[in-house]
Amino acid sequence: MARKPTPPPEALQPLTPEEEAVVRALPSLLYALPRAIDAQMSREQGLSNTEYLTLMRLSEAPDRQLRMHELARAIEMSLSGTTRIVNRLESEGYIQRLRCDRDGRSWHASLTDAGFARLEEAWPTNLAAIRRHFLDHLTELDLKQLATALQNVAT
Repeated sequence: MARKPTPPPEALQPLTPEEEAVVRALPSLLYALPRAIDAQMSREQGLSNTEYLTLMRLSEAPDRQLRMHELARAIEMSLSGTTRIVNRLESEGYIQRLRCDRDGRSWHASLTDAGFARLEEAWPTNLAAIRRHFLDHLTELDLKQLATALQNVAT
């Protein structure tokens, strides 16, 4: 994909105060929000937010299982980081690793019934944390429009 050349300085519009505020607030949000949710999840459930997201993504997958690299992509972690999370959840009986039938080299992470029950148990805490630390601060915004804009930035 060809890069667009940077416009000459005289063609650039300075940021408005509102744009500047958004640009400056974004790094704080990206740092603080996951930590706040994680702290509440750990305190109330003894489960990190990443562990919760791992169980959630597996619960949504066909047959409640994903290849390890697919799971890593779904939870936005490295494969080695995902392996550590899966090891911990496997030791608790929430996930089972299964060898892939097709090639025999790959592994699937599969959500157990105990893992699904643990996800259901932790769900209210996760929902409360997301509302408290994020959504409750967006009451005056058009969330559909915001979601579209955020998705456009992400892609």
